[in-house]
Amino acid sequence: MGKQRFGGKRGFKRPKTLKVSDMSKHERKNHRREAEITSTPSSSTSGDSSEEYSTVASGEEAEVIYKEPSMYNNLLKTLGSGSEYLANAYKRRQREEEGKSDTEEDADSGSESFSVSEGEDDGEHGTGRSLVMESNLQVGLVGIMEQNEDTQTDDDDEASDMDEEHDLRAIGQSTTEASVSTSSFNNHLGYKLLKGEVDNLSKRKGKFKWEAPAVDMSNCKWIGTGECFVKDVDMNSGYDLKPKLYKHWLDIYKASEGKDFHSSKQRLFFSLCNSYRDILHYNKNPFYLKGLEDDSSIMDAYIMHSLNHIFRTGDLVTKNDAKLAKHQESAKEEILNGDGFLDHGFTRPKVLLLLPLASIALRVVKRLIQLTPSINKVNVEHIDRFSDEFGIGVAEDNEEGDESSHDFHDMENLKSQKSSKPSDFQALFGGNNNDHFMIGIKFTRRSIKLYSDFYSSDMIVASPLGLITKIGEAEVEKEKDVDYLSSIEVLIIDHADVIAMQNWSHVNSVVEQLNRIPSKQHGTDIMRIRPWYFDGHAQFYRQTIILGSYLNPDINALFNHHCDNYQGKVKLVCEYKGVLPKVLLQVRQIYERFDSESIVDADDARLEYFAKKVFPKIKDSIQGGIMLFINSYFEFVRVRNFLKSQDASFCLLGEYTKQSDISRARVWFFEGKRKIMLYTERAHFYHRYKIRGIQNLIIYSLPERKEFYPEIVNMLEGSHSMACTVLFSRFDQLRLERIVGTAPAKRMVTSEKSVFVFC
Repeated sequence: MGKQRFGGKRGFKRPKTLKVSDMSKHERKNHRREAEITSTPSSSTSGDSSEEYSTVASGEEAEVIYKEPSMYNNLLKTLGSGSEYLANAYKRRQREEEGKSDTEEDADSGSESFSVSEGEDDGEHGTGRSLVMESNLQVGLVGIMEQNEDTQTDDDDEASDMDEEHDLRAIGQSTTEASVSTSSFNNHLGYKLLKGEVDNLSKRKGKFKWEAPAVDMSNCKWIGTGECFVKDVDMNSGYDLKPKLYKHWLDIYKASEGKDFHSSKQRLFFSLCNSYRDILHYNKNPFYLKGLEDDSSIMDAYIMHSLNHIFRTGDLVTKNDAKLAKHQESAKEEILNGDGFLDHGFTRPKVLLLLPLASIALRVVKRLIQLTPSINKVNVEHIDRFSDEFGIGVAEDNEEGDESSHDFHDMENLKSQKSSKPSDFQALFGGNNNDHFMIGIKFTRRSIKLYSDFYSSDMIVASPLGLITKIGEAEVEKEKDVDYLSSIEVLIIDHADVIAMQNWSHVNSVVEQLNRIPSKQHGTDIMRIRPWYFDGHAQFYRQTIILGSYLNPDINALFNHHCDNYQGKVKLVCEYKGVLPKVLLQVRQIYERFDSESIVDADDARLEYFAKKVFPKIKDSIQGGIMLFINSYFEFVRVRNFLKSQDASFCLLGEYTKQSDISRARVWFFEGKRKIMLYTERAHFYHRYKIRGIQNLIIYSLPERKEFYPEIVNMLEGSHSMACTVLFSRFDQLRLERIVGTAPAKRMVTSEKSVFVFC
């Protein structure tokens, strides 16, 4: 695509020169970034100029370089076939790009054709053209003048809201120019990627270059790509929040007896979110592991970031709608020739929040309502229905109260089970355990609408399973689609560790579905869609925030391969002390390392080591009570099939085992009727069984959740041998370091020795 920059008119027309003092820090950084990429050999030979204009020294002959027409120009060309006004606008843009004045005669104008066939592109942009064709191109300028019914139409409220924005007080600047210069929202969405940057992003060449200490986490630090920004926050600026959001959040913080908002966890993490970088925070202390304060602070931060993004989006659209209604003729010219009114995506939803359980969704949405300023929530529609479906059937009235009062501890039908389950299990699974849900949330001038249609929603809160079901339905039924995922600009995945216990492949499928060019127009004013949507670059503008209590290869792979934000990435790196001190028994824990050349061969190597080194000892032993703890279901199936082939005496306790079979297996194992039991981590996660009769514990693969290790080992209570054998390879380092500690884990995977003993 041709190179276009936001902030000036497209083409090769020279933009207005700004003094250095008038440019924001972000703009200067972008300016330097453009200059650096322009100087690279790849950009100089690409045939595309990285600047909108070029200066040619006197006496030099200018080289004629073909400039590929932009998607916006192609759109004007296509629409021009049915409108003389749009056709003339297209010709004017051509003259501008060729350096001609409006009065110069275009020598080729007589042969110019506005046929659809000549305007067609190849490659990925052909899909965008078919989108315009599918809508029958009947948008004209009528759709541009229409106001969205959900935008702020009350003049008094709109004026008062706009007056409090600091970016609108800049003297001598227009509304758009002022906000672009001060708002990270506008800086992020308004930046025009250059070809060299797109190539680098596609190749994922970004490297972590800087590090900074993580506040209140002495064993952790942040590392990031690009420029370090964590020390540049102005404590007197409102942190780039809309003033009414900032004031409301500050009032809530003070009401909860908070003492120093500026150094609080929620403020610090909000500043991280507001950088619009991709974020991976995998050391969050979840609420169900006595980490309510830490969990709530991070939740508050990403909720405020989401609200800020949604409200700024709505304000921008509202201001532009008002301009269009007031100055129709001049607005026509600006829409066709400038970038000031490019404020739309393909569809309305901008924030997607993925959560594992309905009870967690209840907690987050209720906090979302609390953190929304009072003027914007005079009415919360369908709150009773939401409380019934996502809670336990009891709507809570304490809207502004302490959100730490959980719904998780109130279920009457679980009281009999609570005495035998750990406290973290009760906190996590004591509420609505439904993992199949999806709800749209729309913010209007004075209300919050729950259960809004997805295409009219600002935010979608869903479980991965709920979304993957919608995607599957759209693939089967032609009249259905998931185009509401096409314009997601902020993706938040909270409690990723719990989702990993469900099915992480659903998350991968959902992320792959995001930011695709939609199959239909869905009533959007196509003349106001941001160019990078048409260019197929929306994935480079999407911010992804992944939050969890641990990191596994699946989460890491998603962050590395599906998070391509041009702003860069920020990742938490931690050192662990391990959980071995939590093993209360005097158990001799023997760690045996097996070798594997690659992660692809690791599963085969593990099974081979078990079959040749471990199983012969089990087979020849008279003693029963041998429990095999297995991390994944796939390993569970492989070991089961192997034991079958050896005619071994065993029973099964997996996540898909029927309840009747589980009860029978536990009795058989305890009574010695079955020599071996296979027990999976997911079965332990969802049921937290305490297995009796264990004499010898073999951890075939380490658990992902470090807290499970001491729980499993402590089940050896009453055993005669107190023996535990653990199999691991160098590809298990992420799990290993959480259990034995970071420093010991590094030694264990690199040492010449292969057997290690902990007592």
